[in-house]
Amino acid sequence: MTNQQVQVAIAILYQKDKFLMQLRDNIPNIPYPGQWALFGGHIEPGETPDIALKREILEEIGYNLPPTFAFFGCYADERAMRHVFYAPLEVEFNQLVLNEGWDMGLLTPSDILQGSCYSAIALEVRPLGIIPQRIMLDFMKMDSGAMGIGHWAMGNGH
Repeated sequence: MTNQQVQVAIAILYQKDKFLMQLRDNIPNIPYPGQWALFGGHIEPGETPDIALKREILEEIGYNLPPTFAFFGCYADERAMRHVFYAPLEVEFNQLVLNEGWDMGLLTPSDILQGSCYSAIALEVRPLGIIPQRIMLDFMKMDSGAMGIGHWAMGNGH
């Protein structure tokens, strides 16, 4: 095993005032086991982050990203370089097919702020992964008016 950073592409998928997240399988040797995280995955050799993301989202939930998906930023630590994109979820939740992970859900800004959400599959409240939560909090803080993607209820009583 090398110490080289893994390159991954992940997506913030939003619908109205909620965000689609994946409850990771509860397998100890994967990142964020049994925790809520963002959909996406490894960038294969020769792939660009945007192409990898399109492939991963289609594989994981059967969703074709809209052409309007956009780059949000990079988040790096000693394990991974995460290329983060965002896009609207333009289909109904029940049209998605979970092909990877334990569960999926549309999490509210309140769920993200508190760092946990109930899973009907796990039958318990499960935590958000620390880096996925940080990414989501950063996304909700940005000036959504300039981007025209909605208003996230951040500390305003909603």
